Amino acid sequence: MTNDLAVLDATAQAELVRAGKVSPRELIDAAIARIEAMNPQLNAVIIPLFEQARRQAQAPALPDGPFRGVPLLIKDLFCQTKGDPFHAGMRLLRARGWIADHDTYLAAKFRAAGLICVGRTNVPELGPIPTTEPLAYGATHNPWDITRSPGGSSGGSAAAVAAGMVPVAHGNDGGGSIRIPASACGLVGLKPSHGRTSLGPDVGDSWNGAIAEHVLTRSVRDTAAILDAVAGPMPGDPCIAPAPARPFREAVGASPGTLRIGVLTEVPGRVAEVDADCVAAVQDAARLLESLGHRVEAAYPAALDEAEFSMHFGTVVTTWTARDLDFWSAQIGHSIGPTDVEPHTWELAQMGRAVAAKDYVAATIWLQAFTRRVEGWWAGGFDLLLTPTMAEPPSVLGDMVGTPEDPLRGFTRSLPFAAFTAPFNVTGQPAISLPLYWNAQGLPIGTQLVAAYGREDMLLRVAAQLEQARPWRQRRPPVHA
Repeated sequence: MTNDLAVLDATAQAELVRAGKVSPRELIDAAIARIEAMNPQLNAVIIPLFEQARRQAQAPALPDGPFRGVPLLIKDLFCQTKGDPFHAGMRLLRARGWIADHDTYLAAKFRAAGLICVGRTNVPELGPIPTTEPLAYGATHNPWDITRSPGGSSGGSAAAVAAGMVPVAHGNDGGGSIRIPASACGLVGLKPSHGRTSLGPDVGDSWNGAIAEHVLTRSVRDTAAILDAVAGPMPGDPCIAPAPARPFREAVGASPGTLRIGVLTEVPGRVAEVDADCVAAVQDAARLLESLGHRVEAAYPAALDEAEFSMHFGTVVTTWTARDLDFWSAQIGHSIGPTDVEPHTWELAQMGRAVAAKDYVAATIWLQAFTRRVEGWWAGGFDLLLTPTMAEPPSVLGDMVGTPEDPLRGFTRSLPFAAFTAPFNVTGQPAISLPLYWNAQGLPIGTQLVAAYGREDMLLRVAAQLEQARPWRQRRPPVHA
């Protein structure tokens, strides 16, 4: 049963429970067995929550939601779960045994949907780089090639889903942190529109609205149905995405019509080269879209080439990193110093502390104007933009790790991995990475589709159409349950 369940998505597992063919406890026990078997090779799950998951699976009060009894892993960043360890990739919080004292709104919605958290997954410290190699817990390995990174910052979640430990895992995305791991691990990764899922009650718009939360899955239907379960505003949310005309799950299988799709295969601003495999993946997806009746042409928003973007977005990232260290200093009653965090974290925070308030405001205003310029391209007649998710295949572990001598090595090296994703965190548009292509080395190479703000429904329609035309769920990495 364990191996059979390993290949089923969350929707299929929930259907088994509803049909009485398997109990929630059986689903949870099977997932735990897979984690115990696979995790020593991958180091994806860093905080097991097995016994409480078993208790929840047998509790009469287990919510009768659409995913009742389905096992879930939660990324150890942002989404706190009451009574459970929470470390955000930080050695300091791990050493102090920090325990969350409340659920975030997203965690509560996961519970209400019937999902059962079986553990928390590995993340880079505070999440600013696209690999998962924290000093607190060590590197997570990519199940397609254990010498390579699963991406970041949702790398632990992606590796676990790709390896069949669980059908779905939580992620969040401030510059590509759902889409990059989805690309590296051959998964579906949707970053929802700004305001689609609540970040409350702790924050409203983290990173000036760039951060969004959702899940990594193996199927478009899971991505859509779970979005139905967790989307929607909560009291005090500063931004609310427009409500969909109908449930997102109904977009799966619905015709998208004939769409006008622009294609971009060069890094915006030409600040890095795009690997030939990543170009080939986009060209292959473009041909597939054309074969499905869509109009595809070389076109993209000119504003993406504006060199100032990296500087202004960097101002946001560094100042929020400084704020994070101040926040945790206050929480634990200890002033965090350079020996308490990793070299890149300290350096980013120091850069953020050097930013004057007027310069932070100026960066915010520039990025807001940039958003208008970018989104004007969609208003001008295009439906979707097709790009590589990353400019390179999954990186070798160690390639993006800073050192005391070069603390920002990993941060600067990350440019090709976030160049196609980060702009759409700033604009707040929904974007999805799909596993449509594998290179000659057997590594997944994701392709990204971006829609106008609030149009997850359009993304899901096209994604489901591509999934049907080029199925990927039969593919299994070498490390798999």
